[in-house]
Amino acid sequence: MEHNVNINGIEVNAYYSEDTINNIFLPLLSKITALQKEKDRRILALLAAPPGAGKSTLVSFLERLSKESHDFTELQAIGMDGFHRRQEYLLSHNTIRDGKEIPMVDIKGAPETFDLELLQSRIKDVISKEKVGWPTYDRHLHNPIENAITVEKDIVLLEGNYLLLDMDGWRDLKDFADFTISITAPEDFLRARLVERKIKSGNTQQKAEQFVDFSDIANVKLCLEKTMKADLALQLKSDNDYSKLN
Repeated sequence: MEHNVNINGIEVNAYYSEDTINNIFLPLLSKITALQKEKDRRILALLAAPPGAGKSTLVSFLERLSKESHDFTELQAIGMDGFHRRQEYLLSHNTIRDGKEIPMVDIKGAPETFDLELLQSRIKDVISKEKVGWPTYDRHLHNPIENAITVEKDIVLLEGNYLLLDMDGWRDLKDFADFTISITAPEDFLRARLVERKIKSGNTQQKAEQFVDFSDIANVKLCLEKTMKADLALQLKSDNDYSKLN
């Protein structure tokens, strides 16, 4: 099934096989629908994946599937990108990378460039309040847009790179989740996808590769090595579809 969606200003044309839909996606929606009905409250699912693994496209497709069938409780997909620290902060603060002090903006997208405290606070609001404002990230402004969307559905699927990261502070996020999903993929495959994405954003091949190799790959490695075990683990395949690992 084709799925065409705009992700952060980039038109994405995805295709998911009937086998993947019938044996992974629909059972997943059935599982979390049953969980929501059993608990009789809003539930939160976390989907963690390295950069380039197609997580934003996937959660938008799962949201679409949930709306197309009366068998499922409607799902609302949201992301953690709105919790990037503001560009002004990143330009005025430094961090250490490979023994050198560099501006935080140079590694924008690394865990330390997100406002983890604010993310955790807003997740608590999602769990406890009927309607919650949620930020998105604007790639043209290079900054978050506060309360860009309203979280109001009974199943909320939050996607992000570090939602299951096994590091201080980050690992606490798993405690708020009713269900967790992870995606893995070979590092070289993710690199190729990230370079392609940067080129689609208007970069030359050389600039795209330089950025990915300096910034994105470190985050890819971190996610592949430090993501905690999830209730459902998926593998991104070479045809850009998914297979189930557990």
